[in-house]
Amino acid sequence: MKAPHLLYRMLAAASGGLFLAAQAADLPQPKVIDPGPPGGIPSDAIVLFDGKDLSAWRDANGGPARWEVKDGMAVVNGTGSLFSKAEFGACQLHVEWASPEPAGKEGQGRGNSGVYLQGRYEIQVLDSYGSKTYPDGQAGALYSNFPPLVNACRPPTEWQSYDILFHPPLAGADGQIVPGSITVLHNGVVIQDHVPVKNSTTAAAFTGPVEKGPLVLQDHGCPVRYKRLWIRPLK
Repeated sequence: MKAPHLLYRMLAAASGGLFLAAQAADLPQPKVIDPGPPGGIPSDAIVLFDGKDLSAWRDANGGPARWEVKDGMAVVNGTGSLFSKAEFGACQLHVEWASPEPAGKEGQGRGNSGVYLQGRYEIQVLDSYGSKTYPDGQAGALYSNFPPLVNACRPPTEWQSYDILFHPPLAGADGQIVPGSITVLHNGVVIQDHVPVKNSTTAAAFTGPVEKGPLVLQDHGCPVRYKRLWIRPLK
C-alpha cells in the first residue's frame, strides 16, 4: 500500500488534471491558416513587397516611395528611407536582403542599411562577412544595444533572411516602461534570443512607447537590395 501522503498527492494531481482538461475543453480552437510550402508565405501574412512595386510604402514625407524596383528587387538608391503605409505593433516579420560588392570598403561602409520596428528599434543590415566593426553595430545587432549571438552572414551579393519576432515596450500603470522583446533568426540561426527592448535605437528623442508604428527600411547610402517582405501582426 502506498504511503498516505503519496496517495494524497496522486489523487490531487489526478483531480487537478481533470479540472484542467475540463477548462481546456471550453477554450476556442486556434485559427487555421495555410503555412504554404517550405519557405512560402503564410496565408494570414500581409505582403509588404512581392517584387512588383512599392505601393505598400511611402517616403518620410508621405510621398511615393522612390527606390528602384527591378528584377523582383527593391534597391536603395539614395532617395531616402522607406516607411510602410500601415503601422504595426507586435509582429512576426520576414525580410530578405542582399548587400552589394564591398568595393574596398570595410566596417560600417559595407552594405549598410537597417530594419526598424515601429520606426524606432533597428535590426542592423550590414555586410559583416569577414569584416569587423563594433559588435553592437554588425549585421543582426539590435543597434547599439545587443550584438548578435553569432555572425551568421553569407558572402556579399548572396541573399540573406531575417525572421523577427517583436513585442513593443508598453507604458506601465505606474508610468514606468515595461520592456518589450525582440528575437531574430539570421539565415535560420538564432542571433537575438528574446532580448529586452526599452528605448529607441535612433538618435531621436524617445518620448515613450507607442502601440503601433511603421516599419522602416533605411537608406544609408549603400545599394542594398530587398525582396520578399511579409508581416504577421500578433495582436
